[in-house]
Amino acid sequence: MKKIVNISKRFGLARVLSKMGLASRTQAAQLIANGLVQVNGKTIYDAEFPVRMEIDCVTLNQAEVKLQQRIVVMLNKPRGLVTTRKDEHQRATVYECLPLDMPWLAPVGRLDKASEGLLLLCNDPVWAALITDPKNKIVKTYHVQVSGRIDQQLLNQLNFGIAHQNEFLSVLSVACLREGEKNTWLEFKLQEGKNRHIRRLLEQFDISVLRLIRVAIGQLTLGDLPKGQYRELNEQDIVLLDNT
Repeated sequence: MKKIVNISKRFGLARVLSKMGLASRTQAAQLIANGLVQVNGKTIYDAEFPVRMEIDCVTLNQAEVKLQQRIVVMLNKPRGLVTTRKDEHQRATVYECLPLDMPWLAPVGRLDKASEGLLLLCNDPVWAALITDPKNKIVKTYHVQVSGRIDQQLLNQLNFGIAHQNEFLSVLSVACLREGEKNTWLEFKLQEGKNRHIRRLLEQFDISVLRLIRVAIGQLTLGDLPKGQYRELNEQDIVLLDNT
């Protein structure tokens, strides 16, 4: 058996399996509790058992654990699906858009139930954390249809941001894409995404959201991917994200 990853720090066993792209931490903890995971030939039942990843050998069902090839999937999330694998309220989830034999993938960030558009899913939690970390300032672009018309003064206020519930809801930019008689399409650019960030900002100005679609993460765009469909990202797509 060989060492699994060249990292000197100690990590809990469930976290190690998650880092390897084999399962979520919850799923890994269940595998461990079922006695299916060994460290240096000894079955371990403690999900927090410390593992020295550059020294210890981890096996699953007596088979050598190997670092999984990174898989990143882009999904055009339809409205009405929740971004989780299992929902306690039995609501439909984004995983219903993926084949049953798809390897374990976790959402890279989230889109709420009423939102649509570009959602990434990945089996590499370390890479996913880099994409979602606000410190990396990856710009996310949203097209938002709202009720009514938005004048320049209101647009300026949206660009300035607003304090709400001990948070400051700021944006990189807000611009008007097009106007109709009864509604307006706005383009929001964010470098961080707090819970219901855009919706909460608009609510403070009594602006009703009709549709909210994420169309880009960094330089990676949704393009013409049909709603409810997915595609696996290729190396060029990954470069677009990594170089953002």
